[in-house]
Amino acid sequence: MTQSPTRTQGFAYVAAVAYAAIIGLSFLFAKMTVSIAHPIDVLAHRFALSLLVVSIPVILGWIRIKLTWRDLLRIIPLGLLSPVLFFAFQTFGLVSSNSSEAGIIQAMAPVFTLILASVFLKERTTTMQKLFLMLSVAGVIYIFWMKGTAMSLGNFKGIALLLLSTICFAGYGVLARPLTQKYKPMELTWVTLWVGAIVFNVTAVIRHTSMGTLSDYVKPLGDGSYLGSIAYLAILSTMISTLLASYALTHLEASQMSVFSNLSTLISIVGGAWILHEPVSDYHFIGAMLIIAGVLGTNMSGRRGKLEPNVRA
Repeated sequence: MTQSPTRTQGFAYVAAVAYAAIIGLSFLFAKMTVSIAHPIDVLAHRFALSLLVVSIPVILGWIRIKLTWRDLLRIIPLGLLSPVLFFAFQTFGLVSSNSSEAGIIQAMAPVFTLILASVFLKERTTTMQKLFLMLSVAGVIYIFWMKGTAMSLGNFKGIALLLLSTICFAGYGVLARPLTQKYKPMELTWVTLWVGAIVFNVTAVIRHTSMGTLSDYVKPLGDGSYLGSIAYLAILSTMISTLLASYALTHLEASQMSVFSNLSTLISIVGGAWILHEPVSDYHFIGAMLIIAGVLGTNMSGRRGKLEPNVRA
């Protein structure tokens, strides 16, 4: 029995919310790992474990993946945007920024996505959706403004890298949208994880070999807290979140999906305060209410335009 469009879209929204929750907490786990190991090693371990886990059902034949070389050439650029560039900029940015700031900057993704989607995918938004989107962004700007001196030049480099990661995230959403119409979520996940695992592990091995510190590549794996954080990042934040995002993008437009990154902001602020004891003030909650209102308004407002039928990978 086929599912009704309303029911299917409902599942897509559930997937988008679950994705936002996982990503929101991933910032603090990533922050914990870069305090123990070099960012490149963190990414290498993260994607090696993620690829290992996702390969199990494929090797056992539970999931069948049939892709040609032409298919791979279409999907590999997606993997270069995310995970490679997105996670590289994010991980290095977290070295000199905190998880709350990472979540706040990530909330700017809908703005970049809206621009890119309108140019490349011909997606159209209503005036109400634009207003609600700006309301959500206003919540982010308000939090930034109230932080004041906390945004010093000392962490400008980290903030710039986090901003670049957000632009890559927006580009991923736009590029993935037409690909999700042709390929299954697991196929996209499989290829992008291979790209990430190869790029980061080769880079890590070359780096350690050139420095004569190859033993340091596996040294962090003896730390229990590091292993726990890597497990969360590899299985939930990398593998499961990619599947959820691919599924959601199959039924939601890129600009519609990206606004859920603002929910990640709220979760990262709460998680940072609870686990890493990062300071949370009243203005965080005021900004949070603006963000939530923008998220709900953007997705509840009617949409005039749909993805152009002639857009393909």
